[in-house]
Amino acid sequence: MQWTKQSEQTVYGNRWFTVNLADVELPDGRHLDHFLIRMRPVAIATVVNEANEVLLLWRHRFITDSWGWELAAGVVEDGEDIAVAAAREMEEETGWRPGPLRHLMSVEPSNGLTDARHHIYWSDEGTYIGHPQDDFESDRREWVPLKLVPDMVGRGEVPAANMAAALLMLHHLRLGQDAR
Repeated sequence: MQWTKQSEQTVYGNRWFTVNLADVELPDGRHLDHFLIRMRPVAIATVVNEANEVLLLWRHRFITDSWGWELAAGVVEDGEDIAVAAAREMEEETGWRPGPLRHLMSVEPSNGLTDARHHIYWSDEGTYIGHPQDDFESDRREWVPLKLVPDMVGRGEVPAANMAAALLMLHHLRLGQDAR
C-alpha cells in the first residue's frame, strides 16, 4: 500500500530545516494533508579504543527534558563530505580527532515525519587535541566500556534511537560472541 505525494509547499524554513505541507493521495483515492520536515543530513562519529571503550557525551536535551549518552553529531554543511563533517563534529564536541573513519550505518530516525538521514562513522583510533571547542554541547565526555552498552540502552540511558542502534552495532562488531 503506497501513499502518493501530489504536491508539497513550504510553510516555514530556515538554514537547518523546512516545514512543508503535502497533499497525499491514499490508495483508495482519498486525500490528506500531511506536514513534514525536510532536514539537512546529520553526521555522527565516535572512537572505540584498544580497551573496547567508546567515547560518549553525557548531555541534556531540553526539548524532551532528558539526559543521556550520545555520540558527537551535527549538521553537514553545504558541499561538505559527510565523513569530513563527522570528524569535524567529533573534534569540536569532544576534543578528540578520530583516525580514519569507517561508515557504520545510516538511519532515518523519524521517517514518518522527517526526511532526516543520520550517517554514523567510527574509528579505532583517535588523538586528543585539547579541550573541546563546543564544550557547551555536553556536561562531560567519557570513555565507556562497550560491554556496558546493552544494559545502558535497556535502562534508557541512551534515549536517542540512532545512538542506541549505533552503540549496539559497535558492541556487536567489537565484542560479538565475547560479550555473552
